[in-house]
Amino acid sequence: MNEVSTNILLIHCPDESGLIHKITGVIYRYGLNIISNGEFVDRVGNRFFMRTEFSGVPPTDLLHELHALLPANASVKLTTLKNKDVVIMATKEHHCLGDLLIRHSYKELNANIKGVISNYPDLEGIAKRFEIPFTCISHEGKTREEHEKEIYAVVKTYKPDFIVLAKYMRVLSPAFVSLFNNRIINIHHSFLPAFTGANPYAQAFERGVKIIGATAHFVNDSLDEGPIIAQSVIPVAHSHSVKEMTQAGRDVEKQVLAHSLDLVLKEKVFVDGNKTIIFD
Repeated sequence: MNEVSTNILLIHCPDESGLIHKITGVIYRYGLNIISNGEFVDRVGNRFFMRTEFSGVPPTDLLHELHALLPANASVKLTTLKNKDVVIMATKEHHCLGDLLIRHSYKELNANIKGVISNYPDLEGIAKRFEIPFTCISHEGKTREEHEKEIYAVVKTYKPDFIVLAKYMRVLSPAFVSLFNNRIINIHHSFLPAFTGANPYAQAFERGVKIIGATAHFVNDSLDEGPIIAQSVIPVAHSHSVKEMTQAGRDVEKQVLAHSLDLVLKEKVFVDGNKTIIFD
């Protein structure tokens, strides 16, 4: 017996009266079954967002009929819930990469991890343990443009839906980012902009911070300021050592990155300018 696929309908457009009735009415008339539905209206921007999961075989003219009912310039996307191809980029820290590889191995991600790319060879061993192709592309003696050209040559062979920066510690150029608009996901600690550079947890320890956290976001031309997907924090105390704070921070980072990737892969994220609408 063939498994019935789950369809996902994503709509955002200017808000107006009766949109939910119009959209669900079309789905009903075609005999399709709505499994879950979420909607949100941004009253400041007068924007309507709707995510609908439904079962059944959608007719070929479903999108055309919806466009005819919706306001001008409406964005309508119809897809299915399926695994998406992902490339991971990392540097030397293993915690985020290792966590994603374990989840992938146990089929806890809606993803096919196609390969790992790093500018150092340190993480080759962990990638090989999970039988994931690993490519080391050193940045030494190269301009950023030369280095990224080599990276892109490898990335494009995988044709990924998304690139995940699992503690990749180099800044990507606007030219590279533009090739993957809203398709690069980054994770970093939430001390920015207070504690920058190396050893942020040591800096936080010296200042006696009481909360540490992590932020996952899409990458754009503004460093670490792209649309936020997920965040979380945990409390710490004066009794924590630098090592303990660092470990706690790494635990938060990998949890937030995995959660953000789950949201994106399940088509639960709308990007609206420099913010996101999340149907979690």
